[in-house]
Amino acid sequence: MSPEEILRVGDQVLVALVEVAGAVVIFVGAGWAAVRFVVEGVRHRSAAVFTPIRLSLGRFLTLGLEFQLAADILRTAVSPTFPQIGQLAAIAAIRTALNYFLRREIDQEQQQVGPAGRTAR
Repeated sequence: MSPEEILRVGDQVLVALVEVAGAVVIFVGAGWAAVRFVVEGVRHRSAAVFTPIRLSLGRFLTLGLEFQLAADILRTAVSPTFPQIGQLAAIAAIRTALNYFLRREIDQEQQQVGPAGRTAR
């Protein structure tokens, strides 16, 4: 195996690991939020109890999206072509916009929840 092939295989392995990490973060966050939603829904009938759950889920989604973006960057790290660079730019722009709006919504809801919601991360 040539050094170039080793580098490509190593890059593919790293990309797969980072993508899996992002998917696991999102899956764990969604599972945790679903369980909390059911538990809190049985205990309370107020919609206000769900805001901290949404905040936590938003944090998991944001982190998962960051991992996915990192995987996309790694994918184009070894001898990228112009179409790959264009795809990366489009994906990065979309994921960055998603993260921005998600982060903004999290910040707004944290302000609504107040200091008690900030400590329950």
